[in-house]
Amino acid sequence: MKLGLTGGIACGKSTVAAMLVARGAKLVDADQAAREVVLPGEPALAAIVAAFGQAVLNEDGTMNRAEVGRLVFDNRERLTALEGILHPAIRNRMWEQIRAYEAEDPKQLIIADIPLLYETGQAGLYDAVMVVYVPKRVQMERLMTRNSLTHEQAQQRVGLQMDIEEKRGLADIVIDNSGTLANTEQQVDRFWLEQGLS
Repeated sequence: MKLGLTGGIACGKSTVAAMLVARGAKLVDADQAAREVVLPGEPALAAIVAAFGQAVLNEDGTMNRAEVGRLVFDNRERLTALEGILHPAIRNRMWEQIRAYEAEDPKQLIIADIPLLYETGQAGLYDAVMVVYVPKRVQMERLMTRNSLTHEQAQQRVGLQMDIEEKRGLADIVIDNSGTLANTEQQVDRFWLEQGLS
């Protein structure tokens, strides 16, 4: 089973991913793939240099994230160009890994951890989608605490993603992470048993 895993920022997606991995699932992480595709020698990095110039490289040939961020900040056209390079590269890297895991064992649970799963139109690529959910108020509190943000800064970051209630409504499986860790574990256990994965 290929499971798309998503949620909102500070909802506890990584926590749930770790719980599933601890039970034997294989994890394919979009953030990890995003780091890999911009390493020196990768086609995506070459495409970024071609689009934005040599200034996006550090002296050692790695990508200067701060410079790339500065170039696309408040520039929708440049951001779209960057996403047009990165998103397909990240998706391809993830699917290479998913296919490798499927070849090892077609019956195992493979989790694709994708923060912007719905936003990037990938939900239909997976057998099911699991959303890690907390109410927006809890999400805001956790984000402010975790990242030492003001209410306004937290609101801005939360506002960049699809509303968590909307994601919850679209999900095949919802893990409510607003209670205790033990409560979240129970929900993960229930999912695991229902899928016949034990």
